Amino acid sequence: MKLNFLAAAFLFGVATYAQDTKTIKGYIYDTANNNEPLAFATIMLQNTDFGAEADENGYFEVECSQGSYVLEASYTGYQTFTMPYETSNTENLSINMIPDEGNLDELVITVNNRKSSETALLSEQRKSLEIKQQIGAQELSRKGVGDVAAAVAKTAGISQQEGSNNVYVRGLGDRYNSTSLNGLPVPSNDPEKKNINLELFSTDIVEYISIDKTFNSRNTGDFGGGNVDISSKDFKDSSLFEIELGGKANTNALSKGSDFMLPQGPSKMGYASYGKPNNPFNGYHFQNSLQPKSAGPIGGNFGLKAGKSFFIGETGKLNLFATASFDNGFTYREGLNQTLNAQGAKLKSFQQEKFSHTTNTTGMFNANYHVNDNHRLAYNFLYINSSDLSRDIYNGSDRDFEGDHDSHLVQRGTFTQNTVLINQLLGNHSLNEKLDFDWALSYNTIESDMPDRTQSKMYYWNDYKGYTLAQNTPTDNHRYFQNLTENEMAANLALSYKLGTDENGSEKGKVTFGYNGRVKKRDFEAIQFNLDIIGPVRNVANGYFFDPNNLDAFFNQKSFDEGLFVIESFANDTPQTYNGEQNIHAGFANLEYRLTDKFSAVVGLRYEKIDQLVKWRTQLDADQKSNEFKRNEFLPNLSLKYELSSIQNLRLAASKTYTLPQFKERARFIYEDVTEIKIGNPYLYPSQNYNLDLKWEIFPMNDEVISVAAFGKYIQDPINEITMASSTNDITWVNIGDKGYVYGAEFEIKKRLFDFGGTNTNNLFGGLNVSYMKTNQEIDAEKIRRETNGTINTNFEDTESSFTGASDLLLNADISYVTEWNEGKGMTATLAYTHYSDRLYALGSQKGNLIDKGMGSLDFILKTKIHKNFALDFAARNILNPEFRRIQDNKSGVVDAVTYKRGAFFSLGAKYTF
Repeated sequence: MKLNFLAAAFLFGVATYAQDTKTIKGYIYDTANNNEPLAFATIMLQNTDFGAEADENGYFEVECSQGSYVLEASYTGYQTFTMPYETSNTENLSINMIPDEGNLDELVITVNNRKSSETALLSEQRKSLEIKQQIGAQELSRKGVGDVAAAVAKTAGISQQEGSNNVYVRGLGDRYNSTSLNGLPVPSNDPEKKNINLELFSTDIVEYISIDKTFNSRNTGDFGGGNVDISSKDFKDSSLFEIELGGKANTNALSKGSDFMLPQGPSKMGYASYGKPNNPFNGYHFQNSLQPKSAGPIGGNFGLKAGKSFFIGETGKLNLFATASFDNGFTYREGLNQTLNAQGAKLKSFQQEKFSHTTNTTGMFNANYHVNDNHRLAYNFLYINSSDLSRDIYNGSDRDFEGDHDSHLVQRGTFTQNTVLINQLLGNHSLNEKLDFDWALSYNTIESDMPDRTQSKMYYWNDYKGYTLAQNTPTDNHRYFQNLTENEMAANLALSYKLGTDENGSEKGKVTFGYNGRVKKRDFEAIQFNLDIIGPVRNVANGYFFDPNNLDAFFNQKSFDEGLFVIESFANDTPQTYNGEQNIHAGFANLEYRLTDKFSAVVGLRYEKIDQLVKWRTQLDADQKSNEFKRNEFLPNLSLKYELSSIQNLRLAASKTYTLPQFKERARFIYEDVTEIKIGNPYLYPSQNYNLDLKWEIFPMNDEVISVAAFGKYIQDPINEITMASSTNDITWVNIGDKGYVYGAEFEIKKRLFDFGGTNTNNLFGGLNVSYMKTNQEIDAEKIRRETNGTINTNFEDTESSFTGASDLLLNADISYVTEWNEGKGMTATLAYTHYSDRLYALGSQKGNLIDKGMGSLDFILKTKIHKNFALDFAARNILNPEFRRIQDNKSGVVDAVTYKRGAFFSLGAKYTF
């Protein structure tokens, strides 16, 4: 039924516009600026829905029915232009706009801000020869989106995994996607992930975000789902200084009041100045207390923005922009967290409480130097420091800790600090009328630090009304230190040659040759100091009882001197390590050509030389081991565009790409969480992807779009996370079968629903995107055993499954009321809803698959400008507060594995622009 709905929408659009039409063409000029093109002016036919927006060159096309009209051209700060028009007229129009002298200040602001407007991006999407999907600063503001991860999840076919920063594009997760900033790659901040956490990027630094779901030869070949490219803020106003303040709260966190407690150690700003102690085995020298501290669970934010433009000489202009911001937030959740075997027997069953405090400090500086119309240079600097401090309390039972006690308690305190430094230098040069040269260089560093993660285990005894320390192995009570550093250099070079113009003066096409280089080096080390309890402390009869919130009473120098516990580690003070080096050098060629007035093609070929080396020394391999693979990849791509009319396109794209395994997945390193253990697989190798897209799109008005897309992907040797056949249900990564596939359809509409009239904007807008997809992959236990030399065995009963993280149905809907008052005042109110259906979280041994049940989220955002310089914003998110539920489907039936509610989130902010 869902597919029938999409087909009906497609047919309706074709029927609506397959009539006798006329295309009005022309240019619009700015008389106040030497008749330069006036970009993004609005052209309408009065008393009709026919209209368009001029592009960056002042060119416009209005599709209409045959007849007589009054044409109206308007632009803020200019006098409205009107003229009668008969569709029998065959000449292109030339419109000269005259400034409104009383409103020139408003003119400057509007011209520059519309570059990232929804209409400007839709115009670019319509004219592009390749399939594009973009979301700009204007739309991000209207929907109240605060970070790039949330922004990307608002687009068709993309979802964000609950409780994680994983983004899934058309059912394909982290490994199949890539992230770039201004076209240059960005390294990951997480040892388990390929992509950087998109939540780190505040939308304050964003001009617009492009999501490429189809491959082109300029993209990295490690591409299966999509590439997210963040375009940093491009300041072009004369000057700006803005200050912003706000506060926010989570209802769950507020409900805990003074009982909201967090581990000690880092500063409130999210920085840590401590690390691995000196002489860790000769005394108890850890800096942080194990006693949690109370924290007021109300967060806030503070931000500054500044910009200035300078004219240099007769043609030069230097635009400077800087922003600095800090925000933090508190969250709390409680619910079930348990693991079971395929027969339904409980391995671990806990009620989990999670207290969290997150921070994000961002600083950005941009310098754009417009030398003249032929040469432009830019420098971008970005600093991000994010932190996550959490206190997890697990209370329940563990099969490995069975006994006479009444319950088992696990406490874990974790602080993670991620610091990102990005430096970029870019240049664009027109060498002559036909030849362009673009280049870009970057040097990025990332440090991810987990200093002093703590864990303690205890028993509770009803008869004694008290807790004793619990220990089965020396690792049960520990303090853990982990550090990742990654340095990456990248270069992009592209030389483009224009192929001339046709008889109408339109460009025929261009050919581009280029080089991309990426050199990455990662160093990871971790050491765990086990607090091995010995002597009478482990015997309840000896009366050693402890307060779980005051374990400093036992873990201290006095107890160490008395021999009540010893400190041990793998290989003494030598950490476990893995190191990764990855060098990718690529050359590409791309031809764009307009075959007819309506039919265009893009043909590309990319060659990549790949070298990935991983070395490790861990508790599984005490002597250093290594693994290296080298690949040569030839990656063709094709994009076709047929213009059914000036506002209607039919597109097709086909390509071949690949998917690399990550460093962490190939190193035999053990990462142990409370309820799961992950181990790398050095036998992992890349998969191959074949991609096909077909899309129809129509742009009824300059701020409207209707589109339907069908897509399919065939994947050879897909990589997947599985549960191994072992007593501990350890998790690893394997090439799970010979093939897998994804196919589906997407429908999107953005529509102006109603115009309430008046001299200023007073409209109701609506948006909807729906994605329906199916995923399937082979499960071949014999292939896994054979390709890993018998080191990995599985007990799968199924021979196929869906992809992990893929929902059959994704939906995003929003409705916005936008009104503007006099003197720059106005209001925008948006109600936004998002929904995903059931999706596979992880494949289990035998049966025992983990499935995240579908859920939806409703947000309300209100933005008001009560003065031309002062704005107030309010947001209520996750208003419905649905229950997140992860189930395990095993032989005994369906049981809950994880359940919790996140609570609602409320925020209030104020902004003043000087």
